[in-house]
Amino acid sequence: MENKLTKGRQKIEMKLIENEQARFNTFSKRKAGIFKKASELCTTCGVDIGIIFFSPTGKPFSFAHPSIESICNRFTDPNQIPNDITTSFVEAHCQEKKLELNQQLNGVLKQLEAAKKKEKLLDQMEKELQSKGGWKAPIDELTIHELEQLKIQMQQLQKNVRAQLDEERNKASSSSPASALPDPSHAN
Repeated sequence: MENKLTKGRQKIEMKLIENEQARFNTFSKRKAGIFKKASELCTTCGVDIGIIFFSPTGKPFSFAHPSIESICNRFTDPNQIPNDITTSFVEAHCQEKKLELNQQLNGVLKQLEAAKKKEKLLDQMEKELQSKGGWKAPIDELTIHELEQLKIQMQQLQKNVRAQLDEERNKASSSSPASALPDPSHAN
């Protein structure tokens, strides 16, 4: 069996810490741990909870869910119905969240509509190209005039593709210099 390098987790004797600085440090750490455990208990078990304590210097600290007032009122009168203020606060928070989500949904729907319009425009452009003897038409059936028109359209398409590619390269190089694409225009 191997010898341990550290003592590991040790049981601490429960007594007042004599060193004042160590006592303050322990209080701060344990206070955060108690608040975290109380929050976990509220979340996982759906309970209402209230904690009030005073630091060694006399400063009060509290944690409560839903509020310290409703916890104290329920403690003094266990048959009391939960506070309407708390309920309305929760409802207001839910309404605010719904509004925020609806705004996000509307933004996504607008983006979707814009994408559909763009798709429709592209479909229309493709149909125009096809009707004019464009790139999907069999070129061996085209006249000299139609071939000249196709050449002009292809040159314009090439210019547009290069311009779009340059724009995308500029965007990519401004966000991350390592992601620059090679320039195919030098290959000609």
